[in-house]
Amino acid sequence: MEKDDFIPDGTVENSVLSETVGQKQYHDIALSREESFSYEGYQVVRREFFSHIHEPSFTFNRFKISLNTACLKQLPDVDYVQILVNSEEKKLAVRPRGEDEKDTVLWCTAKGEKCGPRQITCRVFFSKVIQLMDWNPDYRYKMLGKLIQSGDEQLLVFDLTETEVYQRVLSDNDKPRMSRAPIYPTEWQNQFGLPVEEHRKLLQINIFDGYTVFGIKDKPDPQIEPVRAGQPAGEGNNV
Repeated sequence: MEKDDFIPDGTVENSVLSETVGQKQYHDIALSREESFSYEGYQVVRREFFSHIHEPSFTFNRFKISLNTACLKQLPDVDYVQILVNSEEKKLAVRPRGEDEKDTVLWCTAKGEKCGPRQITCRVFFSKVIQLMDWNPDYRYKMLGKLIQSGDEQLLVFDLTETEVYQRVLSDNDKPRMSRAPIYPTEWQNQFGLPVEEHRKLLQINIFDGYTVFGIKDKPDPQIEPVRAGQPAGEGNNV
């Protein structure tokens, strides 16, 4: 008999059997049927309230836009995209396109064999979104997105009304710096998220209804006045 085959007093067998029985008892105890359970009164906690470094995000900051590494990973092998905006529903979409197609923008930078996030200067587009959303051009706005499938296309969709806002504050030496603590919409203050049923209904949308394709310019149009730093949002921004 080989050494590995020798089991004194069935010690190993008893241990395995005991573990299996223990697991079964645990599952039997943990699982309890609640026929009366209802989602009434429950809210789906917003993902913005959790750490989300691996979630796709879109940022507006100082006349620039940027998408994070998570966006690039969810749409791999994509160099050029179109930016689509739904002014009525206040949503923004990013969809992959070919380099030669109209109104496409390079959204990544090549680093060897890997692509990294790229900050894109876009004074006109930045100003139009600031005006549309009545935002402060001195703040940084970040929103989380979702990768969705629409027909045979995949695209990233972001809700412009669900933003994390980072204010610029004065440091001890009176130099402005970006606050690390985000500010959320006022209506989120007394809630964890949307009620379950309302949350479910929001998933039933037609993404492309009402969208406009925006070409991103690296230089501002000289005939269009961009938002000036420190100027209240919505004043003098006739873009």
